[in-house]
Amino acid sequence: IDDDKDLCFVLKRFLSKHGFEVLEATTGRVALDILDTVEPDLILCDFRLEDMSGSSILKKIKEKNPSVPVIIITGYSNIKTAVEVMKLGAMDYVTKPLLPDEILLTIKKALNRSTEEKPAETREQDPALKEQERLNLISAKRYEPGSYIFGDSLDFKSILNQIDLVAPTNYSIIIYGESGSGKEVIAQEIHKRSRRSNKPFIAIDCGTLSRELAGSELFGHEKGSFTGAIGQKAGSFELANGGTIFLDEIANLPYDVQVSLLRVTQERKMRRVGGTKDIDLDVRIIVASNKKLWDSARTGHFREDLYHRFNEFQINVPPLRERVNDIMVFANHFLQQTNRELGKNVKRFSPEVEDVFKKYVWHGNLRELKNVVKRATLLADSSVIDI
Repeated sequence: IDDDKDLCFVLKRFLSKHGFEVLEATTGRVALDILDTVEPDLILCDFRLEDMSGSSILKKIKEKNPSVPVIIITGYSNIKTAVEVMKLGAMDYVTKPLLPDEILLTIKKALNRSTEEKPAETREQDPALKEQERLNLISAKRYEPGSYIFGDSLDFKSILNQIDLVAPTNYSIIIYGESGSGKEVIAQEIHKRSRRSNKPFIAIDCGTLSRELAGSELFGHEKGSFTGAIGQKAGSFELANGGTIFLDEIANLPYDVQVSLLRVTQERKMRRVGGTKDIDLDVRIIVASNKKLWDSARTGHFREDLYHRFNEFQINVPPLRERVNDIMVFANHFLQQTNRELGKNVKRFSPEVEDVFKKYVWHGNLRELKNVVKRATLLADSSVIDI
């Protein structure tokens, strides 16, 4: 949403090349009309439109679709603006002129951080859930906001016990697990059960951070600190102050950025790129990796001193193939979610499908299982998903 038609054209062309389906609007009124019929996965919106202020359009967007992540585009970047748009519900903001790598990184980060599922409905409101419970298909404990459940296997019960133990502390934590195994959700659960639960939870995928942008993304930058830095920008650590920051795939973080991160963990202070003033930090750090950081440290790819700073507590998430008893728990949970998304009433999987699910090696773990269930539910032409 931007009244600059040229910018809309360039952004649409750039994002379409990267696999996104893009709709555009040059006024707030047209954008709101589109939102009456379309539920986008993400919105990019200029903070100053000809017919509507950034605050007004953001409020109206959130009234229509409270869960959609919104990234604000502004040419007037400062901390006051950042705080204002965050309070109004924006997930992030970017400053003009837009840098292709930066806007793509911001979009991917926002999509990763946003919860894909709608809030859980009450038992009285959701007949599909009542039917599932009647059939005793789901036995796992639920947690708000209903976007994730924890399995019933001994492995997952052990993880829940570890979360209960470590959440009230300020320990730094390493979460190990394969891609798609639910590491970020475990980090969110730790934050939710901590004394910081009313403060921000900021998640960063270090695998998407380029060497050039990593420092700016994590620590922010001052105006003029590099080409394209036309304004001051708060980094993820600053936005997470008082709360928790989750650094996924930490082993992919560029080595020189690891040096800056070591100072943050040691002194609890940071400095924006190009800045001269230290900023005090009170941030809990949770990191995740699909490979052992100690092995990376021994081969010189990860700083050993930084590893020891993070390694106050470890949680190991087993792959789904090692938790056969959890497979149908999650499959039925994803079936409920997809029923709500599609307005369908598929009740269960056939015994043959359950057998295939339990024998299959889920290389993509929960993410792969969810995608399979979503496709199967969409294609199902009866109340049972058959073989």
